[in-house]
Amino acid sequence: MKKVILSLGLLAGVATAANAQEVRFGLKGGVNYSTITTDDNDEDIESKIGLLGGAFANFGLSDLISIQPEVLYSQKGAQSESMNDAKFKLNYIDVPVLVKVNAGGLFFEGGPQVGFLAGAKITDGTTSVDVKDNFKSVDFGYAVGLGYQAESGPMIGLRYNGGITNISKETSDNDKTRNSAFQLYVGFAFGGR
Repeated sequence: MKKVILSLGLLAGVATAANAQEVRFGLKGGVNYSTITTDDNDEDIESKIGLLGGAFANFGLSDLISIQPEVLYSQKGAQSESMNDAKFKLNYIDVPVLVKVNAGGLFFEGGPQVGFLAGAKITDGTTSVDVKDNFKSVDFGYAVGLGYQAESGPMIGLRYNGGITNISKETSDNDKTRNSAFQLYVGFAFGGR
């Protein structure tokens, strides 16, 4: 049911964007500070840093509200010192559709997101093992954030990206494993006023 609601939300966002008054396109890049959370709160799991980057379109509905779909390459995962410094490297193509509230340069954003698993590896610094088959290929989640965008185009933002679905094929839905990431990014929007 959650997947259906998120899919409908994404579809509604794209349909609403089709009636936009002003359209801007842009690029963004930054860093993820991510971890993998579990219901049993495994204390051996620590956060790791990864890159993110991609493109967005911003459809202005008014001076206050806009819809912003994005396509981002996002490195997520976690690390564990107790497992020989193992790093879980999960690479996603994330597609958030955000409602953006603009307040004189300051902005707030939030909305659903779907992530498509592009690759998954576990490495200990010397050995790397492909574990993509152990993870589900689609991750539904949400994104919320805030930032500042100058009228001339440059922006900076901070966002939290949380997973809703269980990403592991090896754990039951009663013991969920989810992505969790803080994202710091800079970008530039082209076009518009």
